Amino acid sequence: MTAPGESKRGPVVQDWVLALVVAVIQVGGGRNANLRQTGVHSLDAFGYVLLLIGPVALLLRRSYPRPALLVTIASCAVYLLRGYGYGPIFISLVIAFISAAIVGSRWWTYPLVPIGYLALVWPLPAIVGHPADPWLAFGMIAWLGVLVAIAEGIRQRKAVLVARRQRAEAARRDEEAQRERRASEERLAIARELHDVLAHSLSLINVQSSVALELFDKKPEQAESALAAIKTASKDALAEVHTLLLAIRSGSPTTGAADTAVEPVAESVPARGESERAQDNSAARDAEARPPAPRSPAPSIADLDTLLQRTRAAGLTVDTRIIGTAHKLPSVVDVAAARIIQESLTNVVRHAPGAQAAVTIRYAADSVEITIDNARATGTQTKSGPSGGNGILGMRERAHALGGQLIAGPRPSGGFRVVARLPSQVGTQEEAR
Repeated sequence: MTAPGESKRGPVVQDWVLALVVAVIQVGGGRNANLRQTGVHSLDAFGYVLLLIGPVALLLRRSYPRPALLVTIASCAVYLLRGYGYGPIFISLVIAFISAAIVGSRWWTYPLVPIGYLALVWPLPAIVGHPADPWLAFGMIAWLGVLVAIAEGIRQRKAVLVARRQRAEAARRDEEAQRERRASEERLAIARELHDVLAHSLSLINVQSSVALELFDKKPEQAESALAAIKTASKDALAEVHTLLLAIRSGSPTTGAADTAVEPVAESVPARGESERAQDNSAARDAEARPPAPRSPAPSIADLDTLLQRTRAAGLTVDTRIIGTAHKLPSVVDVAAARIIQESLTNVVRHAPGAQAAVTIRYAADSVEITIDNARATGTQTKSGPSGGNGILGMRERAHALGGQLIAGPRPSGGFRVVARLPSQVGTQEEAR
């Protein structure tokens, strides 16, 4: 990698070398040309100064292209009007013109070509008594056309390179934004997973601890059952959180995000270099070599008994029913459905003590529908402080994130109902978003 000081020093050195070379050519070539031509003014000290003014002006062609061009034009005009012979003094003028045409605007550089021809070649020199050779006058027209074509070609080439760099930079920024978006989505998924694990477990622990406190003196055997449920829920929650933390440290998604990950866009960026592609391939190999994240904390509706074990241990009676042919769901859909069931049943335990609940899963060709019903509460709700969870809002966000929908509200016959409809395939919904 080039240091900033070296990158700035390079053009300065190039300008000095160019000015020195042009000065040697103009002084040496101008002297020889002046000696070989007849009827011209002898090259004196002032003539040598004029031959050196152009190369000195080239040192400013990057920072001040227009003043450098005007200085070289003035030196050439004075040189010719003084009657010195035609020679390589035009070299500095050509370089200054090309530099100004590339950096500046065409509207003030290109018109200088015909003006310079009229002032330096024909007819102004002839009017002041220094007529140019007719063949030289015609030849200069052709050379000036070539000069303009060269300047325009370099200008267009520079514009193409600038546009290519801008496209590459835009593609790089877009890829960076997509990478950050994917990382944000993964962090959000992990945060939601941690929230659901802790909210579900702590809600059950909160309710059971309240029950144990009330029954500790009156019915110690029931209090013992509540304490056992607290122990089981806390143990399972700690295991799930521990596994989630291991997954976070390994850098792998834990909630099936791999099933819906956005494909890399590096191949669609033609302006990227081979070194960047090699880095991407290396990163891909590292990702493949990385051990997969543990999948144990991810709940599944394929095993309802295991999913409902903790809730049933808390004393809630839950009936289950499956309609249609069960089929494997994408893990992100499976996890969302399981978390919706857990959150709904947690709300039943918290807000409808003594009520029975029923979970119905209906499989269709392109969707899965989960219905959680609970009857009226038969017991007294225990005041256990604020819940602190997202509840229905969090469940609805989960469903909408997958392109599904969730409806929750009281039943006409009493109790509460939550209905969530999720797509069986998430590819179409992800592309739509």
